[in-house]
Amino acid sequence: MTSGTLTPPRKERTAPAAPRPGRSSRRRPFLAPYLFIAPFYVVFAAFGLYPLVFALQLSFTDWKGAGAANFIGLENYTYLLTSEEFWSSLGNSAVMWLLIVPVQIVGGLAAAVLLANARLRLRGMFRVAFIAPFVTPLVAMAQVWIVAFDTDYGLVNHLFNLVGLPDVDWLQSTAWAKPTLALLFLWKTTGFAIIILLAGLQAVPADVYEAAALDGASRKRQFWSLTLPLVRRSIAFLVVVQTLAVFQMFAEPFVVTQGGPYGSTSTGGLYLYNHILASDLGTGAANSFLLVLLVFALSLLSVRLLRSRDE
Repeated sequence: MTSGTLTPPRKERTAPAAPRPGRSSRRRPFLAPYLFIAPFYVVFAAFGLYPLVFALQLSFTDWKGAGAANFIGLENYTYLLTSEEFWSSLGNSAVMWLLIVPVQIVGGLAAAVLLANARLRLRGMFRVAFIAPFVTPLVAMAQVWIVAFDTDYGLVNHLFNLVGLPDVDWLQSTAWAKPTLALLFLWKTTGFAIIILLAGLQAVPADVYEAAALDGASRKRQFWSLTLPLVRRSIAFLVVVQTLAVFQMFAEPFVVTQGGPYGSTSTGGLYLYNHILASDLGTGAANSFLLVLLVFALSLLSVRLLRSRDE
């Protein structure tokens, strides 16, 4: 370059502009998540939503399973709400709930507290022992219950006789049939309750208890002021699940007592089954929706009562 001669500035090379994505390329990332979850919604619509809508429509009809369904409006609901057997079945389920859920919450929480203690020996064996009845087939356990609580040859009455107590009509008495079924339900499902409550206890940070111990709180004070409030949601979840299970209870009374004696163990689930067995599908559908509404109301009440103040 000579003096006095101006050299034009060198142009910097720039990368070619990327082509603008078309509509098809923009749509693929947007649709991809919905395509991945589409199978769930298809299965839910086929086996969940459609049967629900069909059952709701069926509850307003008189249908025996064949032929045309005759629309009768609210007659099925009126019949159930004025039926003594329907209210008796709900009353039996309510008594079973009182015999099962409070006992299971208290006993399950006590067992979970013990199993959460790291210094407890043979914790693994105890956990297996608690969960074993839950994974055992119910029909097999019900047959054991029939044999064990037989009035004449049962093991329970034999043990009573050894200590001088008289025989008890466990499954033939209206006073003892419900407690016997409740004991079977507790034996079967308490392991599940312990697992739920134990998971809630293990989710509590250890620093909380250490800070409370440094402040001088006793074990009893820690339990009432820390453990119970912090596992409140686990308790609420367990109450909702077990309420649904108790009011839908079917296999226990069906296998052990067939709803007797004198209908004292005819629960809501067994009463619903009797309508289906008689091919009265319209009334059975209405019965199922009344049970759903009742369980929903009870569950909502339980959650509201067990909800903490700051929620």
